[in-house]
Amino acid sequence: MRAAEQGLLMLCCKLGQSVKPLSAAEYQQMESYVSAMLLTRPKDNFGQVTPKFLASLGYHEEMSKRIVSLLDRPDVLKDYLAAQPGISVLTRLSEQFPHRLRKLGNDCPAALFCRGDASLLNTRCISAVGSRLLFERGRDFARQIGELAAQENFTLVSGGAAGADTVAQEACLHAGGKVISFVPDELTKHDARENVLYCSAYGYDLPFSSARALYRNLLIHALGEKVFVAQCPSTSGGTWSGASANLKRGLSEVYVLGDGSDGANALCALGATAVEDRLPPISDLLAYQLSIFD
Repeated sequence: MRAAEQGLLMLCCKLGQSVKPLSAAEYQQMESYVSAMLLTRPKDNFGQVTPKFLASLGYHEEMSKRIVSLLDRPDVLKDYLAAQPGISVLTRLSEQFPHRLRKLGNDCPAALFCRGDASLLNTRCISAVGSRLLFERGRDFARQIGELAAQENFTLVSGGAAGADTVAQEACLHAGGKVISFVPDELTKHDARENVLYCSAYGYDLPFSSARALYRNLLIHALGEKVFVAQCPSTSGGTWSGASANLKRGLSEVYVLGDGSDGANALCALGATAVEDRLPPISDLLAYQLSIFD
């Protein structure tokens, strides 16, 4: 791992400690000043980023001390990464980091911790979301999304939650497909599984929180070329917030089951496309040919 990536991890991740890492916006601001220096420093010379140097860049004393303290953790980083040999990490400074997540700007995660084949992040993906409490119509639709993803060689992206997520993921795997599951809780709670990549932003030991669940939804929407909403009964809850945020930011095309619900109608008013219960091939829904770099 390059020195700059180690610096990024120390600056932006807790690494099992009770510290306050830099936010993505704070790191973005710092990166413009010291990225080149971090790229050229030997990995054991982060101590040369001193409060005096940071003060010369305009940082106030408290922030300077915070940055130096975060970078003074090379042994902590080494131990943290070694503690879970089945988990890898991919930073946004890596060429292998998924391009579609970079468009999130300050919301792009500094690092993804992965259990499984991380190369799936650079395959063509579609995403499946929807209610936890599914009616039979929504359940059939979610199952169909998973099966089509497998049949058409798309990786299915979801969040592993009860309801639409689980139905779509299991259908995809049963049909011989592959799945990326962004988890909102400890990555260590999710055992390795064939053809499944589990991902967690910023750490493998971070517990569940509502904020992490909402952020996980953002990553699901950003990674998929298209997002299929199996059921969105109302204009509240995680399904609604994720899909409406996607449409407002233009992250990907959104297709929602046209079941006449308030949520589905509201998503269509924001620009989602209503679809019937039986979908055509996903490739037929592509308005134009997308590459993984679009």
